[in-house]
Amino acid sequence: MEGPASPAPAPRALPYYVAFSQLLGLIVVATTGAWLGMYRGGIAWESALQFNVHPLCMIIGLIFLQGDALLVYRVFRNEAKRTTKVLHGLLHVFAFVIALVGLVAVFEHHRKKGYADLYSLHSWFGILAFALFAVQWLVGFSFFLFPGASFSLRSRYRPQHVFFGAAVFLLSVAAALLGLKEALLFELGTKYSMFEPEGVLANVLGLLLVAFATVVLYILTRADWKRPLQAEEQALSMDFKTLTEGDSPSSQ
Repeated sequence: MEGPASPAPAPRALPYYVAFSQLLGLIVVATTGAWLGMYRGGIAWESALQFNVHPLCMIIGLIFLQGDALLVYRVFRNEAKRTTKVLHGLLHVFAFVIALVGLVAVFEHHRKKGYADLYSLHSWFGILAFALFAVQWLVGFSFFLFPGASFSLRSRYRPQHVFFGAAVFLLSVAAALLGLKEALLFELGTKYSMFEPEGVLANVLGLLLVAFATVVLYILTRADWKRPLQAEEQALSMDFKTLTEGDSPSSQ
């Protein structure tokens, strides 16, 4: 009688890439805090510094935590599928809540100062990324966590879910880069071209954001690093193939 299948070993390089992604992500958050603390006066809610809550929350929520949520299925390769799903969903919830705080902060700041809302390319990218992020989470919850969705429906939707998850992540990074450039031009004006220290630090932050996104997407797109199917998943997959293609398990 055969015993339970042993867990599939993780690819040798995967843990190093994941560790590197986390190092980059933490450096991104720390650099954002350093930029806001050194050149923008820090953060506070009930003061003129309320605006600074916005970039910090958006980078933590829509970039760092969203990137980590995308990596869950690569990191926890042999955990129970439902446990991994719950962790994936919870990370997205934390990311959503933190990003929502960042959005409230910027709208409150604009209201107090009498500034117009949603006129810049950065704001269009940002609000689109946030809206698509919320839709992606709700649809993913409906298909993969909420009871009732059939295995065949999940299988058909899964490729779209993966694609749009990566697309929303990239859109979030693009919005952050546009916002960073916009903030520098507003604050520094023509001094930006004179290699002001704030401008240099913010440019470094932009490069770090791109580096973090690149490493996350590289991990996600390596086909041999995908989570291996567990025994029950393989059985369901075979049943689905039999129903949709008219195959039988014995024909494989």
